[in-house]
Amino acid sequence: MNRIFGTSKPQQPKPTVQDAINKTDERADAVHVKIRKLDAELMRYKDQMQNMREGPGKNAIKQKAVRVLKQKKLYETQLESLQQQSFNMEQGSFYLRVASMTTENLKNTMITFDAMQIANKELKKQYKNINLDKIEVDLG
Repeated sequence: MNRIFGTSKPQQPKPTVQDAINKTDERADAVHVKIRKLDAELMRYKDQMQNMREGPGKNAIKQKAVRVLKQKKLYETQLESLQQQSFNMEQGSFYLRVASMTTENLKNTMITFDAMQIANKELKKQYKNINLDKIEVDLG
């Protein structure tokens, strides 16, 4: 039968929230590296412009610097977006853990409550068996 229909592909595990957070952080780090490269390029253009006189050469470098600034702004916006996504996922993960802990705490509280009720019933049974007159005679 496997020859006719084939076998199913092995199922890959679904990514977890932590995997998604890690991937987003990796992308943010890559964007941050690009921003640093653009900063270095801007510094190079700035140094070149300081050594040049006004004219078409300096204007061309200014235009390149403006393009690099626009690209840097685009990357910074992308970086902020990635950092916000990562923060939102971490916050959601935190709330899931808190909800899980709250559920566990409620279960523990119910177990404690049940144990206390059983202990209370046992104490009532024991108190019914105690004869106060006998205790007075034993003490007196």
